Amino acid sequence: MVYIVTRRKSKPLFATFVLTFSVLMKKILITGAAGFLGSHLCDRFIKEGYYVIGLDNLLTGSKDNIAHLFKEPNFEFIYYDVTKFVHVPGELDYILHFASPASPIDYLKMPIHTLKVGSLGTHHLLGLAKDKGSRILIASTSEVYGDPLVHPQTEDYWGNVNPVGPRGVYDEAKRFQEAITMAYHTAHDVEIRIVRIFNTYGPRMRVEDGRALPAFMSQALRGIPLTVFGDGSQTRSFCYVDDLIEGIFRLLHSDYSQPVNIGNPAEITIRQLAEEIIALVGNPEVTLSFKELPEDDPKVRKPDITLARKLLKWEPKVDRSEGLKRTLDYFKTVVK
Repeated sequence: MVYIVTRRKSKPLFATFVLTFSVLMKKILITGAAGFLGSHLCDRFIKEGYYVIGLDNLLTGSKDNIAHLFKEPNFEFIYYDVTKFVHVPGELDYILHFASPASPIDYLKMPIHTLKVGSLGTHHLLGLAKDKGSRILIASTSEVYGDPLVHPQTEDYWGNVNPVGPRGVYDEAKRFQEAITMAYHTAHDVEIRIVRIFNTYGPRMRVEDGRALPAFMSQALRGIPLTVFGDGSQTRSFCYVDDLIEGIFRLLHSDYSQPVNIGNPAEITIRQLAEEIIALVGNPEVTLSFKELPEDDPKVRKPDITLARKLLKWEPKVDRSEGLKRTLDYFKTVVK
């Protein structure tokens, strides 16, 4: 929007002031905007004064997550699939690529689409970044480490991934995503940022997401046994969503183009998590139900965040007890 301020023609023209708000206001494109993480990113960048374009095909996202933003003058939503050519008119300062099925229940149902989002989708957005001169941050994942043989996982660990196993469609999509992003950086000088996201939780997670934490919360609230795969001794590290978003925000505005782990290094077994949630819900009659461990399910998962601490001056602030309380308050409103 441009405003030109002048005096009336009958008087001398002393000055012409041009206020170009498109210059003052940074514009950012966020793919997967209606998803769990994408919607929280939209909130953060609106709060920071950005013009936000949210893009999502609503395959796993929901408009309910961003409905509160539709009244915002600096937010627009586009229903679109990034596996097709992506074009955004005008200038574009930043791109956050968060479109992808992200839970096993989703990517096992949509294996081809998951691979296409990580490959074709990333290719299209990198092309857009190259054309616009935008900085692009891609959402990678701790899954690039597979079932790790190094613990905790550092960014220089190359991983232990089964490319033809059931989880390979997601793991390899993300590994390819990192590779093509780095190729655009080295071959075309595109400004890139790569965040490797570890397990994250908080409001707006889908009830039927299939991952441990939303499954445990919904089952506990319904008073049914919590499904634990294996003997529950496998570990995960859970980061509250507000902390993750802060880490991503800082990484986007850093000068670092290599992958960075963002997650909470407080490690816990899946069985311990289930027991904590049962205690939090306050229903001691709820029990655990044990089922066979899925193929290639990681036995351990814990981020080494030394780099994030040094580079971004970032570390998680919300402890698990507080984060679980906030998340449970949300699940109480959506679990039927």
